[in-house]
Amino acid sequence: MKLASLKQGRDGKLVVVSNDLAWCADASHIAPTLQAALDDWARVEGDLRNLATDLEHETIPMMRFHERQASAPLPRAYQWADGSAYVNHVALVRQARGAELPESFWQDPLMYQGGSDGFLGPRDSIPLKDESWGCDLEAEVVVVTGDVPLGASREEALAGVRLIGLTNDVSLRNLIPGELAKGFGFFQSKPASAFSPVFVTPDALGDWWQDGKLHRTLMVDLNGKPFGRVAAGEDMTFDFGTLIAHAAKTRALGAGTIIGSGTVSNRDADGGPGKPIGEGGKGYCCLAEVRTVETILRGAAETPFLKAGDTIRIWAEDDKHHPIFGTIEQTVVAD
Repeated sequence: MKLASLKQGRDGKLVVVSNDLAWCADASHIAPTLQAALDDWARVEGDLRNLATDLEHETIPMMRFHERQASAPLPRAYQWADGSAYVNHVALVRQARGAELPESFWQDPLMYQGGSDGFLGPRDSIPLKDESWGCDLEAEVVVVTGDVPLGASREEALAGVRLIGLTNDVSLRNLIPGELAKGFGFFQSKPASAFSPVFVTPDALGDWWQDGKLHRTLMVDLNGKPFGRVAAGEDMTFDFGTLIAHAAKTRALGAGTIIGSGTVSNRDADGGPGKPIGEGGKGYCCLAEVRTVETILRGAAETPFLKAGDTIRIWAEDDKHHPIFGTIEQTVVAD
């Protein structure tokens, strides 16, 4: 089952979307918003699934699904917590700013609390007030949970996954070192994130969702050219069950909590840093990583951060090369 929110008010209007993302059906008579559905999942899930089946059989009123009319599936959420499941990415980025990677990072995931009071839609522009802030994309996988109890085990945490999708977790790289130096974490360096047009239930992914990982290639284009073709199921040190259990160690998680994987990152076949697509590698899911590799290999970063007019695309495909979650497609605009 695929769910989306059409732009309407602050919290959108819930629709079910056909598997090919071409059509949708109004689901607001079952639950007015996705958050309302998640709050009452045990009661409404069956009705939503029946509606999705009727949509596939074309037995109910339906309308074209236009991704530009979609907000983030959850236009705002009670909680957005982003992890760093791909430790390869963390190690490279820390290396770029001269910070050592503690051994504990391989046993215990990093996680930060992001702003969740307003997300960008999949086709909304990325507002940027100052290009000197170092605007970067971060292509990630996310899950949305139901209620997860305090102290949940990894297995209990995985059972709480309701939906899976993608995000562009925008970062302002040049603001990060100063904020972290204060010892109190990210804030100004993490503006609003954007999410894929649809979120998908785990069963709809079949074997692509195994062991708390999405086993598909995350595709990233920058200004119309391939930038990343990274395997989301590889090099993932912490699966989503581990990430969710980490978040629930000292507090229960409410329905509608979004948990991010952190930037998807692959090592090269020889075990070293990933290579650009043009050099036979899988590329990257953020600019900071390629800039770090450039610094390691050639002594200085060459790839610039995002500027006004730059465009990015993020998506993942099925076996027929159709987007599974729709496409995040954004342009940076001077704010």
